Amino acid sequence: MNNKETLLGIRRGIEKESLRALPGGGLALTPHPIALGSALTHPHITTDYSESQLELITGVHAGVEDCLRELTEIHQAVYRALADERLWVSSMPCGLPTDETIPLGRYGSSNVGRAKSIYRMGLGQRYGRRMQTISGIHYNWSLPGVSTDGYFGAIRNFRREGWLLLYLFGASPALCDSFVQGREHGLQRLSDHSLYLPHATSLRMGRLGYQSDAQASIAVTYNCLESYAASLQDALSRPYPAYEAIGVQTPGGDYNQLSTSLLQIENEFYSTIRAKRVIRSGERPLHALRERGVEYIEVRLMDLDPFEPIGIGADAVRVLDAFLLHCLHSPSPRDTPDEIAANSRNQHRVAARGREPGLVLEHWQRGQIGLQDWAAEILAGCSAQAEALDAAHGGSAYRAALKRVAERLQRPDLCPSARVLAVMDQDFDDSHIGFIRRQSDATRAALLALPFPDALQQRFEKMAADSLAEQARIEAADTLDFEAFRRFYVAPERMAV
Repeated sequence: MNNKETLLGIRRGIEKESLRALPGGGLALTPHPIALGSALTHPHITTDYSESQLELITGVHAGVEDCLRELTEIHQAVYRALADERLWVSSMPCGLPTDETIPLGRYGSSNVGRAKSIYRMGLGQRYGRRMQTISGIHYNWSLPGVSTDGYFGAIRNFRREGWLLLYLFGASPALCDSFVQGREHGLQRLSDHSLYLPHATSLRMGRLGYQSDAQASIAVTYNCLESYAASLQDALSRPYPAYEAIGVQTPGGDYNQLSTSLLQIENEFYSTIRAKRVIRSGERPLHALRERGVEYIEVRLMDLDPFEPIGIGADAVRVLDAFLLHCLHSPSPRDTPDEIAANSRNQHRVAARGREPGLVLEHWQRGQIGLQDWAAEILAGCSAQAEALDAAHGGSAYRAALKRVAERLQRPDLCPSARVLAVMDQDFDDSHIGFIRRQSDATRAALLALPFPDALQQRFEKMAADSLAEQARIEAADTLDFEAFRRFYVAPERMAV
């Protein structure tokens, strides 16, 4: 199964979110820079939730270094358009204004552009805008010859063991108190404006992050495409009382959200990993999955690493490759509601307390187990995959990466989350904003200092111009009024095969 040709066929891509921040550490409230083109149609540079939140998207790559090189080039192009703003290098946000002041992403006057903004209005109504300003890295991954059932087996194992990635790579143990203003949070005060948990790895992936009581009611199973799709379709078509109370429109006709269902669209479903398929123009993602099966998987739990100029380094990517192969090739029994609940508890426990000595987790077959013991077993499985990857590629890059990262088990102080707290304590009077502002400044200077050939500059300028022209074309081609478009877009029959 792990033959050279197959392993050399791994394909990967990265999507990286970052807030635009002012030099003083506050959120930039300026519109998406016109020099970056159209957020609706640019292939590599768009916005996520907020107009102030960039999303940088690589193409699909066979090589780890090629993927990271392209992500670096996109960062270089962005920095040349940002004037004195910088990309915030932490997953937890910079200083935030009042909730309603955080600007929603804007995508022009076309029906599809308006729908994207109204979807974000709905997210703000449902979960608050502050929660949506959290940023992360999504890792898209595929392997030749894997069936839809094979991918679902890998997803089940990832959900069982993905907490390990929070321990190894989590980098958000602290935050600015503006993020939780007016909310119950359970964090400890670290300094005047910084809150933390002493053994936290990833507050982003814990109870303060992308969590929702409403979504907790969705009984999603990953045992097969049919059951997964059915549970998602139910959430996309079942009205939810609290959202019905908000309504689709205000009495004055302004839109609050795309629908009153538990989920407005597929992307609203929060999960650490998703089954994905490239969609055709106008197609619903659920229809694409049902008709053509899983094409790749999207890992969604990686924090931005403030010590890496582009938020992720080659070691992390190689460990992800080995870990995903381990998930794919390990036995993967069917999940159960009890196990799914235990997986969630493990995730929250490691997010909040992952570096706590003696921490115990819940194994789906063996009951209580120490994090260290379970992690060592998983890494042993990943080691076999790293050896196979090195045999395919030549050299020892995968084994070396795994060895370096595995040291964090015996030395929790090497974890990015511990390093963040240590540097905050040593140099910044425990100020989260102070530390991340310094790291953001240093990252900006380092990326602007890299060579950026004229040909690369001209290529990004052309992409920006082409994207603006494409947005204008889409706007000119609209024929439906928006309400008719909205009703068509959310119609349940468009999710079926």
